[in-house]
Amino acid sequence: MTTANETTCAELVESITDYLEATMQEAERRRFEAHLDECLYCVNYLEQTRQTIAALGELSEESITPDAREGLLEAFRGWRS
Repeated sequence: MTTANETTCAELVESITDYLEATMQEAERRRFEAHLDECLYCVNYLEQTRQTIAALGELSEESITPDAREGLLEAFRGWRS
């Protein structure tokens, strides 16, 4: 059971970009890191995300074909619902 001040795994996944880009508010970052202290699964997810970013480098929108772009957009439409 989590309290209102704890970050869940789902919340961590949703906010990982903010954490990696250092745009997270201080209190949220502390909750995020406290969750990492307790959850090996999320530590692994964070490391996999970092490795993916390092492997891919920076992709520009122009480097993705229109068909691939549409496929990606379609795959993520409604993912939160």
